[in-house]
Amino acid sequence: MKDFVDSGRLGQIISIRHLEPVNFWRFGHSFVRGNWRNEEESSPFILAKTCHDFDIFSYLINKPCRKISSFGTLMHFKAENKPKEATARCLDCPLSDGSCPYSASRYYGELLKSGETDWPVNVVLNEEYTEEALEEALRHGPYGRCVYDCDNDVVDHQVVNLEFKGGITASFVASAFTDHRVRETEIMGSLGTLRGDGTTLEFSCFKTREKESWKIEAKGMHLGGDDAMLDSFLKAVRSGDRSLLHTGAQESVASHLMAFAAERSRLSGETQLL
Repeated sequence: MKDFVDSGRLGQIISIRHLEPVNFWRFGHSFVRGNWRNEEESSPFILAKTCHDFDIFSYLINKPCRKISSFGTLMHFKAENKPKEATARCLDCPLSDGSCPYSASRYYGELLKSGETDWPVNVVLNEEYTEEALEEALRHGPYGRCVYDCDNDVVDHQVVNLEFKGGITASFVASAFTDHRVRETEIMGSLGTLRGDGTTLEFSCFKTREKESWKIEAKGMHLGGDDAMLDSFLKAVRSGDRSLLHTGAQESVASHLMAFAAERSRLSGETQLL
């Protein structure tokens, strides 16, 4: 996507539309039961999960962000939405029969039976991958709690509007209430639009009225991003060529500042200037 933008075929970049589909099960694991559920203990959701998305904006647009406004709340994962039949622990809950989409015993149990030992199972079980260990973890650990009976306080959905230098705009949605998808991005330019989701790219050309599409080979954690990042780092260390890192601390700080500004806007109801 970055190469295509830099090729000039999109013309002038006007706006970006971007979705971070956190996925209902992942949100329950990490942001309701898990390490990033409570802002005081960790950070705001917009920083913990979506500073990466702000990185993507900065990388594609290659200009600084000037204005941010944001809205979002914790709407669903709270005590007032707990079903009457639900219990404090999923192991004791009659809704673990499949009628609750957030059942911990169902979710982690299915992963364990499938032979999964990577994330998130290794977070729950800590290298002892047996049904007995899972029952013990769900009986006494944080990941066996009802999602409506936790100490979470971070938002479960948030939208952010951004304006970059030169007037380029971006709209961003992050939501727990999505299915098994990866990030989706649409770049709108003066000569066409480019859509991508990590596995496919599609370009619609305004001049020819034709469409082109590509399949992207992406393997490994985060669609191969983890391996690629480490590879770039090791090559830079071995050669002493910092340009192989592509970005540095300044770019990383920028995405964090954007996340903090978005959270200030959400809390204050005011547009933030950067």
